[in-house]
Amino acid sequence: MEAGRERRDDEVEQGTVVTPSAEFPPLSPSQRAALGRIGERWRAPRVDGDLPVDPALGRSGRRPVPTRFGRLAPFDMFTVEQPDELVATERANVPGSRFGRALTRLRRGVFGPPLSSAAVLYERMRKLVALPVLSSDLLSSVAYGPEAMLAVLVLAGTGALGLSLPLAAVLVVLMVAVGVSYRQTIQAYPHGAGSYVVAGDNLGSLAGLAAAAGLMVDYVLTVAVSVAAGVHAVTSALPGLTPATVPLGVLVIAVLLAGNLRGVRTAGNIFVLPTYAFVVAVLAVLVVGYARAAGRGFTPVSPPQVPAAEGLGLLLVLRAFSSGAVSMTGIEAVSNAVPAFRPSEWRNARTTLGWMVFLLVLLFAGLTGLIRLEGLVPVPGETMLSQLGRITFPSGPWYPLLQAATTLILLLAANTAFNGFPRLLFFMARAGHAPRRFLHMGDRLAFSNGMAALAATAALVFVAFGGHTESLIPLYAVGVFLAFTLSQAGMVVRWRRRRTPGWRRRLTINAVGAVLSALVLITAAVAKFSEGAWVVVIAVPLLVLLFRRIHRHYATLHHALALHPPPPAPPGPAGPAEGEELPQEVRHLVVVPVARLNRASLRALAYAASLGQPTLAVHIAPEEAEADRFREQWRAWGDHLRLETIVSPYRAFVGPLAHYLEALHTTRPELTLTVIVPEVVLRRPWHRPLHSRVEQRLRAALRALPGVVVTSVPVHVAE
Repeated sequence: MEAGRERRDDEVEQGTVVTPSAEFPPLSPSQRAALGRIGERWRAPRVDGDLPVDPALGRSGRRPVPTRFGRLAPFDMFTVEQPDELVATERANVPGSRFGRALTRLRRGVFGPPLSSAAVLYERMRKLVALPVLSSDLLSSVAYGPEAMLAVLVLAGTGALGLSLPLAAVLVVLMVAVGVSYRQTIQAYPHGAGSYVVAGDNLGSLAGLAAAAGLMVDYVLTVAVSVAAGVHAVTSALPGLTPATVPLGVLVIAVLLAGNLRGVRTAGNIFVLPTYAFVVAVLAVLVVGYARAAGRGFTPVSPPQVPAAEGLGLLLVLRAFSSGAVSMTGIEAVSNAVPAFRPSEWRNARTTLGWMVFLLVLLFAGLTGLIRLEGLVPVPGETMLSQLGRITFPSGPWYPLLQAATTLILLLAANTAFNGFPRLLFFMARAGHAPRRFLHMGDRLAFSNGMAALAATAALVFVAFGGHTESLIPLYAVGVFLAFTLSQAGMVVRWRRRRTPGWRRRLTINAVGAVLSALVLITAAVAKFSEGAWVVVIAVPLLVLLFRRIHRHYATLHHALALHPPPPAPPGPAGPAEGEELPQEVRHLVVVPVARLNRASLRALAYAASLGQPTLAVHIAPEEAEADRFREQWRAWGDHLRLETIVSPYRAFVGPLAHYLEALHTTRPELTLTVIVPEVVLRRPWHRPLHSRVEQRLRAALRALPGVVVTSVPVHVAE
């Protein structure tokens, strides 16, 4: 319990600052104190100058020469910045093999040269770049959000389309309420906090994990839906490409991954133009379209008659409302990415979010109203935005430009997920709810592991649903509005608990956002359950269970590896070998498996004897006659070390040796068994299948035994 409290305190102390050092968290005060008490009992004091080499590499008069393992000399790979500190240069990252160097050159050609850790402060976005990067998902959703709402209403016939305007008005209220609520979240959590951090901090760990699960599902679907919608826009203009929908979508996801792996700032510069082009194109449609409507006195055009396939009831209206609510996906992206802004981060993030919500309301309401004035209805094979563009721009280059801008932003809308998903995994991994590999920053200071996981999962979903936007939309709203609801409810609890000046007004705003988000969540889950929302309803609890299992594992590991002050040495037998933390407590037995007496085994025996510890050689023989022959060879060698021979009549080697070492450890659990394995290192990879590689199988088997240390003595073959 105390350890868990200390970890939470450390997380609060660190805030949500994103740095490459997050992989190496500092020790808590109690751990530092325990470390000092352990050090006081060490009986092996350090003596300056007792090393046979100069560890700083700076005072040696002998220059190393390149070897076959690498053409770069060590002095070219390190610089001496301080007396006890070396700094690895960029050349130190280059592999020694020819294939590795070629792969490195290819990777750097695609993703760019690696960035220093100090450059993380400069890999930030200004507002003009952050707006298109973080709003691409939000703004692109107006290309299919109104259509998704109308596609449900038209099931009740042409007369039901009149409900689009009141439903759009309610959705605008929801957009403003949630947008203002997230502006408050950014101010309350200025270091960046998505729904996972906010809900977990105020409602408890379970609520935070549920919000994280909902967001993760949303991010994956963001990539799948946006790519599907973008490919659909392409096939609407070029119907001949329809059979290649799935390969095109997978290719787009791969291109997006490559672009984002180049780093936040570079990816931002790549994706700026398409978003601004889309906004300008849609605004042009709205200006020209409403001007044409004003010329006829804003008289709506009668839509074509569509027969009713369902009755107009409350359930259908709620389904239409929840379908239109997908236009809000991505509104939380700014609160997740506050650390990606230039200082002052939270102020720039709030300003950017304000512009995002303003543009969303303008484009969504404007398109819904113009579609109603032009009397358009959803038709298969062409998007409603495409229909609107054909009517608004019947001639000239403007319609192709609108389609091109729409296609680009739909394809690049997934970029928002590539910003949010890895950061969510970063926060979760730091708290122990996700694998720690997601804390790592790649060569370009991007969370490459998280991006790769997102791309792989989204591609799998895209392929599974055949790239059909209509099949993916029903899955969309449940996860994101679960996160919205928990985040805003968490902010309500925060204001009520802290009661800072103006807390009642802030609490009311967040409460309105929470209630409206909860209504959309319940509506989407119930109305679209049979259409596919059941997948998300089941996936979220399973993900929460997975996160809790991961956290339990890391908690167990933390407890096992935590530092404890050493107790006074009690009389009697020593404790288990893996509990030793002081050099004077370690008791050794060196074991050398010997298959045959050759240069490799003799070198391993010589290395073992040089350690000055009790040493035992073990030979596994398939039959008694071979055991006798080996003992005769051992005596011819001189019988310098104790030999134990084990006959294995079933010709197994690894199993009998592992069980023998386990029996030794059970007999004397305080002993540390150091198993020294002779290993032949082959230069040519294609030579490896010619050998049994027993050494690797033995090392894998022994690694599971407690109190056993496995090391190898290599002998390199030059051929």
